[in-house]
Amino acid sequence: MNDTFEKIEGITEHVRDYIATRIEVVKLEIAEKTSLVMGNLIAGAVVALLFLFVIVFGSLAGAWALSDWIGKRYSGFLIVAGFYLLLAIIIWFARARLIRFPVMNAIIKLLHKKEDA
Repeated sequence: MNDTFEKIEGITEHVRDYIATRIEVVKLEIAEKTSLVMGNLIAGAVVALLFLFVIVFGSLAGAWALSDWIGKRYSGFLIVAGFYLLLAIIIWFARARLIRFPVMNAIIKLLHKKEDA
């Protein structure tokens, strides 16, 4: 009888250890996936900021070149501003297909990515 109780106590101890280990594994997996998503978001933000600088300075150069070509100082800047307005309207109406769904799919793929063991 005592032998049975000792075995049950041993089994319950193993079950407790297993549950504690599984909880730790889940915590580590959550931390890993969170850090992966945050790392990708930060890297994307840095690249987007650098791309923004390229767009701003390229737009200024293009506007200045158009102004010199047309002959009126304001015309090149108005043309570039109109181009960006048109681009913003197109992106606004296609935002679900162009931005929302690709971002959601990328985050879901990152969260459900299995490690190659």
